[in-house]
Amino acid sequence: MADKSSSNAYWKANVRMIQLFLVIWFVVSFGFGIILRPILMGISVGGTDLGFWFAQQGSILVFLVLIFVYAWRMNGLDKEHGVEE
Repeated sequence: MADKSSSNAYWKANVRMIQLFLVIWFVVSFGFGIILRPILMGISVGGTDLGFWFAQQGSILVFLVLIFVYAWRMNGLDKEHGVEE
């Protein structure tokens, strides 16, 4: 029975982490790139406004960072629950 509760805790932590990262990615890509773009137009980055930059490059860079953070956190979660490779 302890094995099943450990497995449930592992997947619950994994799903919670995925949900958090998806919310971050949504806010950066859709929020900053589309919804908040008029507010971010006054800030210039590399000759263009910040909202356009987030829509074109920022969301991709944040996504790449989230991939590496997810892999790092999953390694820690695997060790914590004894399922590391």
